[in-house]
Amino acid sequence: MGKINFYIFEDKKFSDFYPLTYLRPIYDLRCGIFSLKQKIEKYFNIKKTNLLSRTVLSDYLKELYPECNVNKFIEGDSVFINGRLIANSDVVKKISLNFKNDIIYKRDDEIVLVCITNKTLIKFLNKWKVDSFPLFEDKDLKNFKEVQIDVKLASYPWDLIVQTGDEIEKDFDLIRSKSRIKKYKIKHSEIIKQENVIIGKNSKIYSNVVIDATDGPVVIGNDVIIMPHTTIIGPAFIGDQTIVKIGSKIYSNCSIGEVCKIGGELDSVIIHSYSNKQHDGYLGHAYIGSWVNFGAGTNNSDLKNNYSKVKAMIDGVLVNTNLQHFGMLFGDHSKTGINMMFDTGSVVGIFCNLYGAGLPPRYIPSFVRGTPEGPLKTHSPETALETAKIVMQRRNKILTDSLNKLVREVFENTKEQRSKFNIL
Repeated sequence: MGKINFYIFEDKKFSDFYPLTYLRPIYDLRCGIFSLKQKIEKYFNIKKTNLLSRTVLSDYLKELYPECNVNKFIEGDSVFINGRLIANSDVVKKISLNFKNDIIYKRDDEIVLVCITNKTLIKFLNKWKVDSFPLFEDKDLKNFKEVQIDVKLASYPWDLIVQTGDEIEKDFDLIRSKSRIKKYKIKHSEIIKQENVIIGKNSKIYSNVVIDATDGPVVIGNDVIIMPHTTIIGPAFIGDQTIVKIGSKIYSNCSIGEVCKIGGELDSVIIHSYSNKQHDGYLGHAYIGSWVNFGAGTNNSDLKNNYSKVKAMIDGVLVNTNLQHFGMLFGDHSKTGINMMFDTGSVVGIFCNLYGAGLPPRYIPSFVRGTPEGPLKTHSPETALETAKIVMQRRNKILTDSLNKLVREVFENTKEQRSKFNIL
């Protein structure tokens, strides 16, 4: 078998992950220790990844992943993998890569993976364009052999929240196979079930810290600081260079990205990199983007008083999560003032600036500022980007021209949402 080209692609469900996918493709979402993209690469042993996405993301992705081909096709036997796939070792065992036939693997009606021989790919390349979206349609695949496969495909962001505890355990097994688990002796702190704990290089664990891996592994990255009187219950992940503040309570099923500041009480939360929730307050069953800052005392509810299933607004449409516990989705670069409160099933878009007392609406479109008392107003892209530039410089990051352009395009594309929900 010769060289195989691997592609990870977005399908038409990208908007079901808004606001988290305004500034990133679906496969850059985190679930467990790794992103969906990283899981696919690790389990399929991909050395060089080709990325396919909406055209609006192309320039920004090229900056993020200069080592990858972005929205570019290469001749040769090829595997196209849906970026919503939560990959694991079982998935790989169910896939045949012999390329005797063109094969489409589906979960029910949804495309999971497509194996295309070079001969067929050349025919596709004659009609595909760089901005072909969605990439595959049923009429294109009518001559492919179809195979049903039982796998996990995320359909909404809360699927990633629900799965993240199990995924931390699976990701831990991946890491453990390449790491030497050692005993840690930390003065005046306690690590329970040490064989389930990995602590990275140069990380500092202060006194009176409890790390309990009885019910699942705890992975702490490099250069992490865990301050005194903190409790971390596994399964949990803390990314490189993150600071966990004094007295933090991190319950199970939390995945916290790189260069974050974390405090207060967290339960079943995914937080992307460069976000701060460093003060007291509860955050539960929530998915938080990058460059977010929560003011002191910010809290969210994740359980309704009548214990009924939670509904959430996705891209302006109310969706039943079928979950009893679901807190909120919070978009990139959005911020809260002190003592903000969010109701069960809240969704906040990107580049929002919220402050004041009381409960804001459960759905807040992107680029909105103001207080719950209202009226909520449009947060101009000029003001939003100026703040982002300052915030990113504090972490030695640059707001690039491609990100600037992407943010402005998202602003234009979300005008209808702000109008629909009466944002001035």
